[in-house]
Amino acid sequence: MQSLPALVYLDMQGNSFTCDCGNAWFLQWVITNKQTQVSDAYNFECNFPPNLKGRKLLELDVRSCTVDVGFVCYISTACAVMVVMAVSFTHHFLQWHLVYAYYLLLAFLYNTKHKDKQAHPYDAFVSYNANDEHWVLGELLPKLEDEQGWRLCLHHRDFQPGKPIMENITDAIYGSRKTICVISHDYLASEWCSREIQVASFRLFDEQKDVLILVFLEDIPMQQLSPYHRMRRLLKRQTYLSWSRAVAHPDLFWEKLRQALETREDPAGEHLLLSVGDGIPGERLDQ
Repeated sequence: MQSLPALVYLDMQGNSFTCDCGNAWFLQWVITNKQTQVSDAYNFECNFPPNLKGRKLLELDVRSCTVDVGFVCYISTACAVMVVMAVSFTHHFLQWHLVYAYYLLLAFLYNTKHKDKQAHPYDAFVSYNANDEHWVLGELLPKLEDEQGWRLCLHHRDFQPGKPIMENITDAIYGSRKTICVISHDYLASEWCSREIQVASFRLFDEQKDVLILVFLEDIPMQQLSPYHRMRRLLKRQTYLSWSRAVAHPDLFWEKLRQALETREDPAGEHLLLSVGDGIPGERLDQ
């Protein structure tokens, strides 16, 4: 139509019209142009598609035709790709930050819920793997509870039935003065044990108090601790004891553990070691 600038009169009576978005431009032109008179335009009828046959052409709603389907598909695909990339990036690089924020939220909710309760019902929560239960029940429990008189919180004995596991863990850690993590190869491979030490370390960083005691049942080589960067960082600033190095002097081990439980919640407290030097358990002193 732009190539016919002098067109004054147009007669298209008797033509067959397809009423789809392909002819939306013609419909708009018939309605809006002021130069050309289209003869009997109000009687133009649709012949295709079948569901619109006999309908007046000028009654057709072409507002939906203004949407560029290709552009919408492009935007949708681009957004989907960006979401996948963002989720992948977040999972790979920011996973622990999200977990940290989640546990901080749990800690905040716990503190808000129990802000009027100053006393801790337990002296220590014992975090351990089920494969190390024989040592906890056979060695740790008799020494700390029966002989030294500490009140310990254990999974099988003190967790409330029917309560969500994470809520039980959070209540146990924040309801105890300190947390004793009994670390072994099985402990490092356990998902629930990992979550327990996460909550305990988040409480440590949040409250800035010495509330975490690490007990190594086995000598774990340094290269096996490399993936656990949080564990290595904790070893540099927290109390830790080695049971494998206490075979010749177990009484010293229990005395050191008693001292660790008695110390105030001071982040600047001394490290309690059973060997000379500040090496990580399982790490050679000459490295």
